[in-house]
Formats: sequence, C-alpha cells, structure tokens
Amino acid sequence: MGRPKLTTIFTSKDHQRLPSSSDPTRQNLVEDKSDAPNDGFPSFFFGFLRRLMSGNKIDGGSRTEAEEKVYSWLYALAQSDKDLVFEYVRSTERGLSFTEAERRLKENGPNVPLDHSFPSWWQLLWNAFFHPFNIILIVLSVLSYITSDNPNGCIMLVLVFISVTLRFYQEYSSSKAAMKLSELVRCPVKVQRCAGRFVQTELIVQIDQRDVVTGDIVIFEPGDLFPGDVRLLSSKHLVVSQSSLTGESMTTEKTADIREDQSTPLLDLRNICFMGTNVVSGSGTGLVVSTGSKTYMSTMFSAIGKKKPPDDFENGVRRISYVLIAVMLVVVTIIVLTDYFTSRSLSGSVLFGISVASALTPQMLPLIVNTSLAKGAVSMARDRCIVKSITAIRDMGSMDVLCIDKTGTLTMNRAIMVNHLDSQGLPKEKVLRFAFLNSYFKTDQKYPLDDAILAYVYTNGYRFQPSKWSKIDEIPFDFIRRRVSVILETESYAEDRNHQFLKRFMVTKGALEEVMKVCSFIEHVDSGEISTLSSEDYQRILCIAEEVSNEGLRTIGVAIKRLKLQNSNGSMANDEDFESDMVFLGLVTFFDPPKDSAKQALWLLAEKGVKAKVLTGDSLSLAIRVCKEVGIKTTHVTTGPELELLSQDTFHETVKRATVLARLTPTQKLRVVQSLQTVGKHVVGFLGDGVNDSLALDAANVGISVDSGVSVAKDFADIILLEKDLNVLVAGVEQGRLTFGNTMKYLKMSVIANVGSVISLLIATLVLQYEPLTAKQLLTQNFLYSVGQIAIPWDKMEEDYVKTPQRWSRKGLPLFILWNGPVCTICDVATLVFLCFYYQATTLEDNKFFHSAWFIEGLLMQTLIIHLIRTEKIPFIQEVASWPVICSTVVISAIGIAILYTPIGEVMGFVYLPLSYFGFLVVLFVGYFSVGQVVKRLYIFVYKRWL
Repeated sequence: MGRPKLTTIFTSKDHQRLPSSSDPTRQNLVEDKSDAPNDGFPSFFFGFLRRLMSGNKIDGGSRTEAEEKVYSWLYALAQSDKDLVFEYVRSTERGLSFTEAERRLKENGPNVPLDHSFPSWWQLLWNAFFHPFNIILIVLSVLSYITSDNPNGCIMLVLVFISVTLRFYQEYSSSKAAMKLSELVRCPVKVQRCAGRFVQTELIVQIDQRDVVTGDIVIFEPGDLFPGDVRLLSSKHLVVSQSSLTGESMTTEKTADIREDQSTPLLDLRNICFMGTNVVSGSGTGLVVSTGSKTYMSTMFSAIGKKKPPDDFENGVRRISYVLIAVMLVVVTIIVLTDYFTSRSLSGSVLFGISVASALTPQMLPLIVNTSLAKGAVSMARDRCIVKSITAIRDMGSMDVLCIDKTGTLTMNRAIMVNHLDSQGLPKEKVLRFAFLNSYFKTDQKYPLDDAILAYVYTNGYRFQPSKWSKIDEIPFDFIRRRVSVILETESYAEDRNHQFLKRFMVTKGALEEVMKVCSFIEHVDSGEISTLSSEDYQRILCIAEEVSNEGLRTIGVAIKRLKLQNSNGSMANDEDFESDMVFLGLVTFFDPPKDSAKQALWLLAEKGVKAKVLTGDSLSLAIRVCKEVGIKTTHVTTGPELELLSQDTFHETVKRATVLARLTPTQKLRVVQSLQTVGKHVVGFLGDGVNDSLALDAANVGISVDSGVSVAKDFADIILLEKDLNVLVAGVEQGRLTFGNTMKYLKMSVIANVGSVISLLIATLVLQYEPLTAKQLLTQNFLYSVGQIAIPWDKMEEDYVKTPQRWSRKGLPLFILWNGPVCTICDVATLVFLCFYYQATTLEDNKFFHSAWFIEGLLMQTLIIHLIRTEKIPFIQEVASWPVICSTVVISAIGIAILYTPIGEVMGFVYLPLSYFGFLVVLFVGYFSVGQVVKRLYIFVYKRWL
C-alpha cells in the first residue's frame, strides 16, 4: 500500500490513544450533541413533560439537524483528495492498528445502523394505561368497591383491561419491528489492519460488521455489503446496487478516481458508497468514514417510530373524556349534596353519586370500538387483506390520499416487447430476427427481456426457423460490458446471396450505449447498404432512444458482425477485443404494462374521494407513461433532485399539486408523506414493499405492504395485502368508513343519551327533593342500555356516507351535543311534568311509582335514540336499521318492561304501571322523533353533515 503519508498520526502510543472525535472537522460535521446518554427514569419523565408541552410538530419540508450534518460530511469527503480524507478520519494508507481499532470500537460502540433507544415494555404499558377514559373507569371502579357495588366495579376493570391490553400489544409490536432494522447489514467484512511494534505489516483480516470502525480500510468483491459509509480509494469496474436506499432496480457505477461537486445528488455521488448497499460486480477498496448511527442509512431510518402522525380519533376521545370529567365533577357534586341534605344518608348519597357518574361514562366504548375494528379485520381478511393494527381500519375510512409505488402495484412488474426499430426509427423485421436469435441461443442466464422477445415472436406468428442455426460460442452478459453476444452459423442466408459473405457471424444485444461503443458501422436496412457509423448517425440514434424513453419505454441495442471461419474457431468468451467493428442494426423497446385492474381500482378510489399520488424511485418518463395508462393526471410532476432545490414553502406547494413524484429517495418519500399530513391536513396511506419504503410506511397514517415484500416493510405496515391488487384497498376503504361510522354512532348517541339523562336526573332531584332512581335501579338501567349497544358494530351505513372520507372533527361532537342533547332532556322533563301533574307523584310515598315510570322512560329513550342518530333520514320510514340492531332494541325494551312484572322488579322496588302511562310514552316518543328529526335537518343544513 505504500509508505504512510500522515506519519504524525500514529508515530507514538500517545497519539494512538487520541480519540478520533478530537478532529475538529469531523466533530463539526458529524457529531450529534442531541444523542445524550439516557439517565433512566428522570430523563424519561422530563422528556415526557417536554413532549407534552411542546407537542409533536413535524415539518415535512426540511431536513433534520442530523441529516444536514451527514450530508455536509459526505459532500466534504466526496469533494476532497484521498490524502485529506485520511486526515479527516485520522487513518493512514496502511489502515488502523489493532489497538487503535479496538479503542475506537470501545469508545463509539458496535457498528449497528440504529443507535437510538427503544421504549421499554413498562414505558409502553404506562402509555397504554395512562388515558383519561381508563382513569375515569378505574376511579369509579374503586368507589364502587368501597360502597360494596362489586359487580359494577368488576365490569369497569374488565373494560380497562381490554383497552390497555390491545393498545400495549400494538405499540410493543411496532417497537419490535423497528429493532429488526439493525439486522439488515450483519455480515463478515474484510479489512486491512497494520501490526507490529517497530516495523508495521499490513494484514487482511475478516471481522464482523459490528466491529468495523471509522478509519478502517475495507476490501470488497461482488456480493459484499458495505458495512458503513465508504469513500472509495480504488475501484475496478465497480457496479453497486442501491435498491435498499432508492428502490430502483437499476445499478450504479462507482469510481474512486473522481472528485464530485455540490450539485450532484447525494445518492449519485460516484466515489461514495453507502451502508446497506451491495456490490454487484467489480472490486475495490474504500475508507470507512461513518459507522453506526452516523451513517446515511441510520440517519434516514432514525425517524422510524418517532414521527407517527397524531391520531385525531384518539385525541378527540381524550378531549371528550376531559369534558365528561368536568361535567361529572359538577353534576355529581350537586346531586350528592342535594340527596344528602334530603336523606341525611352520606353512604347512600355517595352510592347514588357513583351510579350517576357511571351513567355519564360511555363504559362500552372500548368494547364497541374494538368489536367494530375486529369485525372490520375479519371482513378484510375475506378479501385477502391481513390487518396487523386494527386501528388502521378506522384510518382507512379517513384516508383521502393514497401514495403508491409504480412497480408491481400499477404495473405487472414484467417486461412486454413493444417494437423493433432500425437506425431511422422505423419498424424492421431484421432487427427483431437477430434479437430473437440472440435470446434463443444464449444459455448463460435468461432475463425477463429475453422472455419478452421470445413471447413477442411466437405470439405474432414470426417464423425465424432457429433450427437452421447452430451456436458456436457465447460471450455472457456482465455488469461491466452490459451486453451479451452469441456466435451463430447457418447454412444459407438468403438476403446476402449477391454478396460474398461467409455464413458465420456474431449477434450482440444489450444496453444501447454499450452496444454502440463496439459498433463502427451502421446498416441501412431498407437498402441493405453498410456505411461507417458517423457522429450524425450516433446522435440520431440517441435522439430516437430519448424519444422512446420519454414515452416510458426501455430500449436495448442490437448489432451483428460477420465473421471469417479461420478467425472464429475456438472460444472467444475471454477475448475483450472480439466485440469490435460491429454493424449496428437497431433497437428493441419494452414496456412494463399496467395491470388491468389498476385503472378500475383507481377510478373507484377517486369516486370515494381518495386521490392517488405515485411516489417512485424510477425515472420520471416511465412513471408518466404508466400513470397515463391507468388514468392518473400527469399535468403536475416533479423529481427528487428538483425537490431538493426548493424552499420549504415551495416544497409543500409542489407536493400538494404533484400527482407523480419520481426518482425519490426514502427520506424524500418520508418528507412527502409528512408534508401531506401536516401542511395538507390529509390522512395519508402509503403502499410499499421495500426497505426503502420503511420510513414512509412508518410515518403514514395507514402503512400498507404486500405479502411478497421484504420483512422490514411488512413489519412496519399496518395492513398486508396477500395480492398486489388495488381493488383490495377499495374494499378496505369501504370497511374503514363503515367501522368509523358505527363507532361515531355509538359515541355520539352514547354521550348525548348519557349527558341528557344525567342532566335530567339533576333537574328531577332538585324538583322532587329525593332520588328519581335508586343507585341499584340506575345501575340496572345503565347495564341493560349498555348491553343493547353491543349490536351497533353490525349495523349498516348509508351509501352516501361511504362515498367520502370520514374524519374526526374537533368541534363536531361538542356542537352535536349542544344541538341534540336538549331534545333528550326536554323529553325527560316532559315525563317529569306528566308524572307530577297527571299522576301527582311528587311525594316521597309515591317514589316507587315514580322510580318505575322514570326507569322505563329512561331505558326506552336511550334504547331508541340509536335509530334517530344512526341515519340522516327518517328512522323506521325512510331507513331501517340492520336486523341485529332491531332485535337488540326489541329485546332490551321487552326485558326492561318485563322486569316490572317479575319478582326481580319487586326486589328492586318497582311497581306495576298503568296502561295509560305506556300510551303517554308512545305519544312522547313520536314527539321525540318528530322534534329530533327537525333538529337533525337544521343541523345538516348548517353543518352539511350528520355523523
């Protein structure tokens, strides 16, 4: 390797002990002060308070500070000479000594992609437990046990257990998925180390990827993974695949003998190789300049699990819980004091207050929500769609933007041959004939393009008679030449009868630029004349290829060379000069066709208010061609390099307008998703199946992958499709809106009924000066009512509701309560007036009659209210609920009335009610539905929506 040029670095043991972080250049560019050590619970607690105070603000249009440092560091190295690069990382051309490498490994830790700490199980459990709704139920449960109301307390604890368990399971699974990223680049690595006290000797040793440190010189060959970000020192025909970072299947050529400039996109830097990418062909050496959490890959994936958008539904439920707590404290305090001053029984008053608080709480919310989601998951499973996170079903109903990759989602992910053109851009059969013979006789490896050529020839009836040809030799394809040649021989060649050409020649097919490199002549197929390949011919062919490429087609070149028998005996596969002075025939074009189902699915999604945006790492022209085929507008398109040059505001505006975004890196996909969420206020779904999609999958409201995707993508996805078919998503969107609608039915109906009932209890208590219902009667009424609500997840939704995205409205539920709550209270007050004046049930002696009447009216009111809330139309006339809801209403109403006439009713303190009272209830409920329908129409007229 030569004599060290930076002899001052390792000339003494003292220098060997100098930490590499002392280099000011590296410290300024790479060191991240935010990665402070975790101090345990105090750090977690104060960090939690800071997040609570500051919120989770995400700006999709700007890089993080860590990203900026990595970008600056890599660009500085790409633009520097090798000597300066060695100085930056404090290494030499001999490599690090074993002692120095061990010290750096101990100082910086193992070389793993992700270095941020994941929440422990107890932190996740605490987050799942600490929810206002759970706190309400636990407090009420404790008070119930204190007052010897054990059954009610037990029910509340069971509901809390269900809610906490489901939430903890989902968050713990997500955390485990993030940890799996550290296994992506585990592999043995060859590094050059120097040893010796006086005379240092260079040694090639094999170590684990985790033991690689900054300053190591690595040696790589085909198939090797780069263990960190590497500045190339030497390279020979080096071709690298960066698909794990970009998603593009195309390979990239890398070279050490170049100095880049700032205008080159980061992933296009030719002298920098990135952690997680792999060598396809060629070999070389490189200097490791970043490891662990300081690599580009680690910085890119460090956002995993940290920037999930806020759940509007969960936040809404949390706010409603706070409102219910406030109402509960006020109303229950007044009721307990009023009851105490009347009865002088503190324990009885407290028990009645707990019963009122229990009636105010929508106890069945966890059960109803999770039952609705579970039912949706089962329905989606029938459509070959596996739901990992059941809350994603609800988000599917709110989704209004779907970001999708092109390959395999919109397209079939296979090539179909389109045309065979000569050097003038005209279709010529001779070009197809020799392309077919090349594909037919090559044996080294069949590629999809070969299958496409053979299929085109066979299906279109061409008869090229390959039996009249025999194969002599083959020069196989490799990633350096990017072409394949076969030497063929035939007994007759009819087109050349007038010329004295021999019957053996070579046919070459491959990348257009590489084929043209070995061509010195060009054949004019019309006239059969062969002339020298001029610069005008060269430019004309490139223009034809560019036009074809702009139409979204892929091209390969075809050339031939007539051979003399005495010069073509034996094997020519290793003769690099054999492919020369060839005659260019033309080019063959291919296309990855769109799926037949894609256009229909996108049209159905658009009908349901879901806009599609294509986010791909492929070329813009190819993406535009596919989008035109499937009906996606391409009036506004952009690319990743163009986005990098935009200001923050322009970035957001461009993302908002663009329907096709091509050549995107994983980080750019993440920023596009975050921009749509934060600035565009959209609920975003993302469909991806590669490692490069993990960031966007994790950040999207609904992450969707496919069963054939990589394991990391499936781990981060909320939904996994067993088929790459967008029609499955259409069914998922409908199911999500059905689930969301039924959940909102319960929430609105339950809160209105409970708040109205509690306010009515307060009014009745103040008027009567005694309890309208005993604690036991109130809990029984609440229990029957809650059981009747279990059928709500099986209800149907109106067609108009599932046609548009449904989202939680921050002001929607409070306004809904203000409009509809008084209707329930008015009916209860009407019942109070009727009982007081018609039956004169105002004295304490008549309390059993009043309890019985109030119990029946309240139960029937709360049971029937679902039919008014569940539809915009007139209930029972224009719209009828599903049979489970109808049966539930009939059964609960019948049980409630029957209790009065059973021994259970006698034990609970009920008496028989006269038939005239039931006649009053019929009139009351007809009036309730009439007034409620009028209020409903006014509400819809003002706010343009109901549920």
